[in-house]
Amino acid sequence: MSKADKDSACDEMLQTVARYLERLYPDKNSSKLARRLMRTMELDKHCSPPDPFSNKWDQKNIVLITYGDSITQSGKRPLRTLRKFLRKYLDGITTTVHILPFFPYSSDDGFSVIDYLEVNRQLGSWKDIAAIGEDFRLMADLVINHCSAESEWFRNYLLGKEPGKGYFVEAHPDDDLSAVVRPRSSPLLREVETVNGTRHVWCTFSHDQVDLNFRNPEVLRRFVSIINFYINHGVKVFRLDAVAFLWKRPDSNCINLRETHTMVRLLRSLIEYRDPEAVIITETNVPNHENLAYFGNANEAHVIYNFSLPPLLLNTMVSGDCTHLKAWMMRMPPPRNGTAYLNFLASHDGIGLRPVEGLLDDQEVDRLIATMRAFGGRVSTRKAENGEDKPYEINISLLDAMQGTISGGLDTWQVQRFVCAHAIMLALEGIPAIYIHSFLGTNNDEQAVEESGHARSINRHRWDYEDPTAQLKDDYSHHARVYRRLRKLIEIRREQRALHPNATQFTLQLGPQVFGIWRQSLDRMQSVFALHNISDTEQVVSLADLNLVANQRWLDLISGEDVENLSGEITLRPYQFAWMSNYI
Repeated sequence: MSKADKDSACDEMLQTVARYLERLYPDKNSSKLARRLMRTMELDKHCSPPDPFSNKWDQKNIVLITYGDSITQSGKRPLRTLRKFLRKYLDGITTTVHILPFFPYSSDDGFSVIDYLEVNRQLGSWKDIAAIGEDFRLMADLVINHCSAESEWFRNYLLGKEPGKGYFVEAHPDDDLSAVVRPRSSPLLREVETVNGTRHVWCTFSHDQVDLNFRNPEVLRRFVSIINFYINHGVKVFRLDAVAFLWKRPDSNCINLRETHTMVRLLRSLIEYRDPEAVIITETNVPNHENLAYFGNANEAHVIYNFSLPPLLLNTMVSGDCTHLKAWMMRMPPPRNGTAYLNFLASHDGIGLRPVEGLLDDQEVDRLIATMRAFGGRVSTRKAENGEDKPYEINISLLDAMQGTISGGLDTWQVQRFVCAHAIMLALEGIPAIYIHSFLGTNNDEQAVEESGHARSINRHRWDYEDPTAQLKDDYSHHARVYRRLRKLIEIRREQRALHPNATQFTLQLGPQVFGIWRQSLDRMQSVFALHNISDTEQVVSLADLNLVANQRWLDLISGEDVENLSGEITLRPYQFAWMSNYI
């Protein structure tokens, strides 16, 4: 790029940033603030204009979700142990590693950050983080809505000092905050004593997690500095944690506000001009139509979490009926090039229930909750708009969530049901993300719940390195069976252009017990018909109903067998699946 082109790109960037800042801070000098942010982001040195419609991913991309200490080894730094495990068992399988918050923290397993610029010493160092980033694309959390009450910022806020003065959202107990949407049932405001007297700070999640005041542009500048620091330390994918709650207007519901969307656009502009290969993912555990809005006009999130998928697919597998899943899939808009869904079934959090509002009725949700409780799960609540406590998420390991069915209870199909659910996820349009405990087939950790007192601990087991390595060598272990079958599915997926995250997708109508989709590659050369029996009874599918092109040879990618009679039938055993592709 010539100097003139670079100068033009920087001028364009300056105008874009200033335009967003003017919307957020109409009483500030937006041009001056834009220049300051660009210097903070090192964009005064170079600007690389991105292509908003280029896909930064393909069918080979698989995200692994893990804590820095999900696997530990006596006398070793957990991050080094994690890297050793990843290199041994997931090299060539996962391309991106999402290490959940690895900073010093005071609660919520990392999401109450004390210092954004330090690595938790109990995990390792920035050198250890960078080493993982050398082997895999590194994804990190930007915990942007709140920080720890034990942070220097909050201590300074109480003392009226910088940095921290003006950093936190205040409200008054007499304010009408009845419309504020909450993900928790704890009181919204926390009373604190400051040098300026008694104040009440805003705490969306807990009283240890105090909400940051982005009405103060200095808070924004501070986070831009943090983002630039992360880029310099190898972070390529930014997960904007709880970003839907970012902007506060006491007369509103304080979720998904216009200013929040503007802030996401601003951060995307700064990040991708700094590194055109960087990606923003918004973590917005909200109803489906609200979640979709974070794509913007291909100018907000590159990728959004497909939050409705985990509860809908879980309900499908334990009810033996894919009607709701199909109806939802048919309403989902295909993401345009440059954007994608992040598909996942399990994560460090529970299985959210807000994303199925309007997709499952109350009785169906109640039946699902009752079944998960019977399988050892817990249910956490949130404070609804009317002040009532409502179910917010189910806390259970995904493997144990698949122990049986709503109507029949426990059965012998747990592993098959679990693998079938992942086959569906891996066949769908979007980028798959798999929790490390799904790869390992981890069960409910009841002891962790008892020790921590937190329901989410049930799905945050910490393995000693020797345990999973021994289990994965045992042919009779369910851990080994799960790992090998998921690994094989991913190996198959990686070679199919029709399973590109942005490849065409159509939902097939094959009855309530067979979930089927048709995928076609971007170059239209390859088709994959993915058929999944989501029931505990044998199902027969007429191949004539699929209209397979007769002058082409077809292969079941899963079994490796040719499809001989295109007008015949295929019989699927309980939870069996077939991915039929034309030879290319």
